[in-house]
Amino acid sequence: MSTTTTEELSATTLLRFATAGSVDDGKSTLVGRLLHDSKSVLADQLEAVEHASRSRGQDTPDLALLTDGLRAEREQGITIDVAYRYFATPRRRFILADTPGHVQYTRNMVTGASTAELTVILVDARNGVVEQTRRHAAIAALLRVPHAVLAVNKMDLVEYRESVFAAIAEEFTAYATDLGVPEVTAIPISALAGDNVVEASANMDWYGGPTVLEHLETVPVSHDLSHCHARLPVQYVIRPQTADHPDYRGYAGQIAAGSFRVGESVTVLPSGRTSKISGIDVLGRPVAVAWTAQSVTVLLEDDIDISRGDLIVPAKDAPATTQDIEATVCHVADQPLTVGHRVLLKHGTRTVKAIVKDIPSRLTLDDLSLHPHPGQLVANDIGRVKVRTAERLPVDSYADSRRTGSFILIDPADGTTLTAGMVGESFASPEPVRDETEDDGWDF
Repeated sequence: MSTTTTEELSATTLLRFATAGSVDDGKSTLVGRLLHDSKSVLADQLEAVEHASRSRGQDTPDLALLTDGLRAEREQGITIDVAYRYFATPRRRFILADTPGHVQYTRNMVTGASTAELTVILVDARNGVVEQTRRHAAIAALLRVPHAVLAVNKMDLVEYRESVFAAIAEEFTAYATDLGVPEVTAIPISALAGDNVVEASANMDWYGGPTVLEHLETVPVSHDLSHCHARLPVQYVIRPQTADHPDYRGYAGQIAAGSFRVGESVTVLPSGRTSKISGIDVLGRPVAVAWTAQSVTVLLEDDIDISRGDLIVPAKDAPATTQDIEATVCHVADQPLTVGHRVLLKHGTRTVKAIVKDIPSRLTLDDLSLHPHPGQLVANDIGRVKVRTAERLPVDSYADSRRTGSFILIDPADGTTLTAGMVGESFASPEPVRDETEDDGWDF
């Protein structure tokens, strides 16, 4: 295990990143190689992997087994669920989400990438950019993941040829740029052999860039959300009503963005009632200020009606409330989403009834054009949706806030998550919507 000390870790930053790619592109092997070569694997974990590999007739440890934890994953040799792993180097701490490659598990990729600051998209050097590569790039752009790494894997199977890598990198970078991905770093690797994962490859002297780990350790990451729109979704109202605290009424939740200070004027949405913060408790102790990601209890000067699902915001920076929401969505359920579909919409800690009023367009991944008014979205489709809610909601644009600009649509019959939505403009400006009479083969 890494010998990184507590003092060293306290001085490092945290990077959340996700891996994605098509089936058998080597995502789990890459993750296993990262953990193994950075000495982030316990001895008993490595011994278990070696034993499992021998039982399958393999001479060397199958490092993919370090992340494929479900029995079905091991038996089928695929990744089904998102596997989260935590590791650290002296330079940075990491939370890694190893996401599935199968099309039917795209919903899991959405989950893994939703909080990521960087996405590693793998491509098999023998196959190049395929449809699932484009889908994962589109989702990363849709979720506004600020950094993308193109890991061209299995370079050992194409004789480490620079021309193969260059062609794939050029095609993917052009596609990602059209999507609006702000930064793409292409790295040629062999996860199985360890080339350019943690250690630089002796087989590709033509490549002068960083290894995967070097890039992960040095990519700039900003967690300073103190200047963002301050938002506190209320999760729970605390009223002890004890002898020590007969009149205590606190509003608990995790600050989604920005900061709050004692004495600050705030508005409670959707009611629009205003008050001032009289106190903030963090871990049972009063503080003068609290900021993003802290779990807090806020006390107000006025006794107003607040319940779970309400949103506390600065009075001078309150978002508008609306019943009509237009968003770019990724449909993740097996059942289609259709116009007229009655759903539940969950935004922050609030869940309301809603109806799908229109599906203006569906994105075609091949050329990023929009197919107008498809009538429905099926599993893994990305499109635009207009939703009418039964109650007014305070929504931000997803471009301004990933937390309060997102929502999910839920089937009210069985609680199944249907769709993940991002409010406001989509990630890119694709070609204008084509007239249906000119459409010839937009399906994929």
